[in-house]
Amino acid sequence: MPTPRSQPVIGARVFTQRFSATRRGARLARLLAALQLVEWGHPRGTGDHDAVALVVAELAANAALHGRVSGRDFALLLAYDANRGVIRIEVSDTHPAQPAHVAAALDEDHGRGLVLVDALTTRWGVRDRVGPGKTVWAEYVLPTEPCPPTCGQAAAENGPRCHAAHM
Repeated sequence: MPTPRSQPVIGARVFTQRFSATRRGARLARLLAALQLVEWGHPRGTGDHDAVALVVAELAANAALHGRVSGRDFALLLAYDANRGVIRIEVSDTHPAQPAHVAAALDEDHGRGLVLVDALTTRWGVRDRVGPGKTVWAEYVLPTEPCPPTCGQAAAENGPRCHAAHM
C-alpha cells in the first residue's frame, strides 16, 4: 500500500508508518502515536495527549477490523502544525467501504468509535486515496501550549502538575 498523500503542511512535524491490519498493528499504531505526542511536547496523562491517542486508537482499530483486506496494511499519518495548534490524524486502508455511525445498544461493547472521534475532534471526514480504499482523517485543535522538552521528564515524576503549569 503506498504511503497516503496528504496536503503538505508547511512547518509541520510529520510521523508516518504502515502497520499490519491486525489488532496488534492497531495497538502498535496507538503506542507509537502516543510516543510521538510526547516527543512533540504533549506528555502522557494530559488531556491533549490522551484525546489524540484515543482518536488514533479508534481509527486504527476501525482500519484493522472494518478496513482490513487480506494481505494489505493500513497507514497512519500524524501531522503537528504548531503554528495553527492542530494535530491531523490520517488512517488509510485499502477497503472500499465507507465508515458509518451505528446506533449501539447500551449493552453492546462496540459501535461507539466514530462517536468518540466526533466528540474529541474539531472535524473529521473521509476522502479517496491514491490506489484502492480511503483515508479517514480527523483534526484535533490543541487548547494548550506544548510543554518544554524537560516537561516530559517532570510530568513522569510529578504527574500532570508540570503540564498544568504551562497552560
